[in-house]
Amino acid sequence: MNLDLSNKNAIVCGSTQGLGFATAYELSLLGANITLVARNESSLQETLKRLDSTKGQRHNYFVADFSKPEEVRSGISGHLEKYPVVHILVNNTGGPAGGAIIEAKPEEFAQAFSNHLICNHILTQACVPSMKAERFGRIINIISTSVKQPITGLGVSNTTRGAVASWAKTLANELGQFGITVNNVLPGYTKTARLDFVINSRAKSMNVPVSEMERVFQADIPAGRFGEASEFGAVAAFLCSPAAAYVNGVNIPVDGGRVSSL
Repeated sequence: MNLDLSNKNAIVCGSTQGLGFATAYELSLLGANITLVARNESSLQETLKRLDSTKGQRHNYFVADFSKPEEVRSGISGHLEKYPVVHILVNNTGGPAGGAIIEAKPEEFAQAFSNHLICNHILTQACVPSMKAERFGRIINIISTSVKQPITGLGVSNTTRGAVASWAKTLANELGQFGITVNNVLPGYTKTARLDFVINSRAKSMNVPVSEMERVFQADIPAGRFGEASEFGAVAAFLCSPAAAYVNGVNIPVDGGRVSSL
């Protein structure tokens, strides 16, 4: 099986922690040169030191705040002036705040749509010409299992994630002929700050201890435990490899079997 990503250049967004970092790290283990993207430069500098470089890779970063699409546009433009060849793009940013959808303000949907779909689109449009020229492209979108099964209490997130999934499927249909695949990886309950936020919010709204809410969440997972970020990263990294060249336009849950749909 060909998992070698030597001499491949990967841009990984939201990569200073959680699923973004786990994906960046696994890609570095396969030999890719990593460009980290996040809004905090000091965190980016520290994260850069944690990436594997035993295969002689050169890693770098650029700063971009996904709540400001024009900052994302200028960030990717500046990066491509220095490093014009991109083979892999991992779209990822933090999810919207929780809450019942009926209580969400219209501007919350607009901001979430901008943070996720608009910024994803800006980055993709910038990177696809290089991928076409290389006849190799992998676009991975880190979304949510809410694409298959809405998650209670995450109304704005559920709505936005579905939009991103439809955008990605359309892209996959358009770009497949150029050797570019577009796939969505759907994290389930994985040990990250995002999961802590969801559990704590749910526990507070139901007035129960956090430990009890953790047991409730785990009871819903056939694997009987929360996932590790590294397990998610391994799946995302595989989809970026030459071995996954014929996997295109799909939503792949990494959730221990929690989602009940096929």
